Amino acid sequence: MDTGLPLRTSYLMTIRVQAAIPSALGAFPLGERRFVAFTGGTFHGASGTDLQGTLADGGVDWQTVRTDGVVEIRAHYLLVTDRHEHIEVQSDGIRIFPPAVAARVAQGLPVDPADYYFRTHIRLFTESPRLAHLNTHIAVSTGERQADSVHVHIHTVL
Repeated sequence: MDTGLPLRTSYLMTIRVQAAIPSALGAFPLGERRFVAFTGGTFHGASGTDLQGTLADGGVDWQTVRTDGVVEIRAHYLLVTDRHEHIEVQSDGIRIFPPAVAARVAQGLPVDPADYYFRTHIRLFTESPRLAHLNTHIAVSTGERQADSVHVHIHTVL
């Protein structure tokens, strides 16, 4: 059986997103719709790089909570490096909390990221010549829900 080329990834960065309480928009045909405004955050690149900075105002995560409990995620936001370079982030994925995990998250208790599924595929776009390689790759991430933030660990697909 031909399985194609094996996928390889390389760690790129971790983004720490601070977000407002989700705003419920009601029941839509595919599930409950809500949006989550981003209120701040930071990011840092792999060790040995100077890729770091903050999240710009205005980012948002549009979510659909399906009837099976799966949350579809569609986030769009802007990173600004310490060198004032802009990185646009488009992220689509899913998050699945088993009921017991969802209850712990709702109570603000710590949850091991191995206890749930939180994955996205990401496109990055920049005007920076120094970071132009970001324009030509697809990335994937694992998400980690914390009590006061979400951590997105991004790996470039090579």
